[in-house]
Amino acid sequence: MTSTSDSVKSPQAASDTAPLRAKWGWIVALGVVYLLAGFIALGSVAMATFVSVLVVGVMMIIAGVAEVFGAFQIKSWGKFLLWALLGVLYIIAGFVTFQNPLLAAVLLTLVLGAALLVSGIMRIVLAFSMKREAPWIWVALSGVITLLLGVLILLRWPVSSLYILGLFLAIDLIMAGAGWIGLGFGLRRAR
Repeated sequence: MTSTSDSVKSPQAASDTAPLRAKWGWIVALGVVYLLAGFIALGSVAMATFVSVLVVGVMMIIAGVAEVFGAFQIKSWGKFLLWALLGVLYIIAGFVTFQNPLLAAVLLTLVLGAALLVSGIMRIVLAFSMKREAPWIWVALSGVITLLLGVLILLRWPVSSLYILGLFLAIDLIMAGAGWIGLGFGLRRAR
């Protein structure tokens, strides 16, 4: 098994990462921007929740418009109508998100909690079905943590809707920033 530093030192990896190594400073700067955004989001998780709900609304509108345009590519009337209806529903849902972001946050948090709960249960079942294989305990641990997160979100729902999405966004931004900074400095050392 090779480590990341070994793969960066290999001739093939060196040619693959050469353009990145030249821009290591920009990668570190990107990581710093992610970190700053994550800490700002962590400082105001309610505002980060609001912003993430608005982003979801924009994505729903874009997806709905694309769905309606895609409907016009369908030749049969029944499928056209179904695709167009789905697109219109996405567009309406996107605009409802803008009109009532708190309701959207409540619904998205409920879906997130339920998805984490189901995902955790499925990972635990998967882990015990592969018990003879070496990494099954890590899959089980991952499932237990995911299950507990889902339960915690659902137990505090709808109050958790005010902060959960923003908290998850902040954590994701901080982890991504740390990852980019680590990659940038790793590429710098490889130069």
